[in-house]
Amino acid sequence: MPELPEVETVKESLKTLILGKTIHHVDILYEGIIHGTTKDYFSKRLENEILMDIGRFGKFLFFRFSTITLISHLRMEGKYFLKHSFELIAKHEHVIFHFTDGTSLRYHDTRKFGTMELVEPGNEFLMPNILLMGPEPFDNQFNLSYLKSRIKSSIRPIKSFLLDQNNVSGLGNIYVDEVLFLSRVHPETQVKNLSDSEILKIIDSTQAVINKAIELGGTTIRSYLSSLGITGRFQNELNVHLRALKPCIICNTPIIKIKVGGRGTYICPTCQKRKG
Repeated sequence: MPELPEVETVKESLKTLILGKTIHHVDILYEGIIHGTTKDYFSKRLENEILMDIGRFGKFLFFRFSTITLISHLRMEGKYFLKHSFELIAKHEHVIFHFTDGTSLRYHDTRKFGTMELVEPGNEFLMPNILLMGPEPFDNQFNLSYLKSRIKSSIRPIKSFLLDQNNVSGLGNIYVDEVLFLSRVHPETQVKNLSDSEILKIIDSTQAVINKAIELGGTTIRSYLSSLGITGRFQNELNVHLRALKPCIICNTPIIKIKVGGRGTYICPTCQKRKG
């Protein structure tokens, strides 16, 4: 699944390729991608719109056109391809934006879980699925006071807490594993048992991991490959994720894989001691 760094990489890549282009027409081959309106209205509303900017919040992309904004979520397998309009439609290409210059932006989604929705400009953060999302790791609000107010007396495992987009936006399975390893915190630790110093370490580690991943173009693994000619290099920096049985870079103890909240989780059992 693409996480914040991968979506940021997609955003920046698309900005170099399609900003300023004008939509001629839109083909919708699978209506389930479109939310909040009919496919006919969606297509008609975007005709002659000029793409002015592309933004991002968490794992959402904001395509800002002249008079409307398109919110896109890639979910598990969503990708964008830029092709010539005359090229044959490939399997799993469900929404095709044809530009007036003869190129087309194609949304490819094997599982069909991705979503697209039109909103009035400026209303992106009023959408129900975005309104309640927590701050991003870089936001000044993502601090000790904020996290303590969210934690309160919760008995949730810290991994589940960090994966919850209502607490912090953009984190997924890979990066949470890496954050908790750098923080020396066991992923099953109940959040109410975290000390202030551990919370601060989690904040610092989150920002360090995400910034590094963005710098390296995200993580390219078999579950998510960029469609824009970019190979993420952060997979070469992974300390624990997908490294079961390999030695810990700190203590040489073999990395193990466990389940936390139903998610495959990689830890060093020596560096990340369970509390209690």
